[in-house]
Amino acid sequence: MLNFEKKGKGKETLVLLHGFMENVSIWSDMEVHLSKDFTLLKIDLPGHGKSDVLADVHTMELMAEEVKKVVDHEELDKIHLLGHSMGGYSALAFAEKFPESLKSLTLFFSTYFADDEEKKEQRIKSYRIIKDAFAHYVRAGIPNLFNQNERDVLEGKIETALEIALSTNNLGALACVKGMVERTDKKHILETLEAKIVVIAGKHDNAVKTEKTIGHLPDRTNIKSYIVDCGHNGHWEKPSICAEIVNTELLHHLPKKFVF
Repeated sequence: MLNFEKKGKGKETLVLLHGFMENVSIWSDMEVHLSKDFTLLKIDLPGHGKSDVLADVHTMELMAEEVKKVVDHEELDKIHLLGHSMGGYSALAFAEKFPESLKSLTLFFSTYFADDEEKKEQRIKSYRIIKDAFAHYVRAGIPNLFNQNERDVLEGKIETALEIALSTNNLGALACVKGMVERTDKKHILETLEAKIVVIAGKHDNAVKTEKTIGHLPDRTNIKSYIVDCGHNGHWEKPSICAEIVNTELLHHLPKKFVF
């Protein structure tokens, strides 16, 4: 079973799924601002953190099934599920397979669109680099995920992200890249899921096309969207604001669209 950490004794369970080359430790800045009404269940996805590499290709569906095993192990009926980046892709696969288990789905600096051909080609070209020069791959890519206008202020957070990424099993990272290339468009999930859906996006996100993701959301009363003044890593760049959105949206209510 996947490695996980549990914190708090709130009546609502919030399951947190990290992104590519991350692990459960990424939530430390944000979780101090999350409501005490949540019990936090932080999971290391396959090939990341303390979780084993499970296959040559970690599809989003495989990840979703492994997350469900943890949820079942903890005897949880209904959960709030939040996924950052790749974790959001896994969360969408979870919503497709196990919609009855969700109270809410939060796409956290993630998207429901499949990779376009350019993005797929970028990922495919990275296969050899990940296998043979993983440290170079990490150091070249991670800093670009942060708001370029605040690189000096975020230097410490970038170093933390680099340390976490470098600790990732390179074969686990490769298996996940292969899985991300294979993933399909999931807009139909947002069109049919009955649970609340929250989309939190970054104004300066270089990894996810924020304008496209927000602009093509279905017009449904159960969907809320937010644009935060940061890059791809709101949990490090704007942890208190992101936590405020989660607290308010999952436990209370805000207007349909809001910009922080």
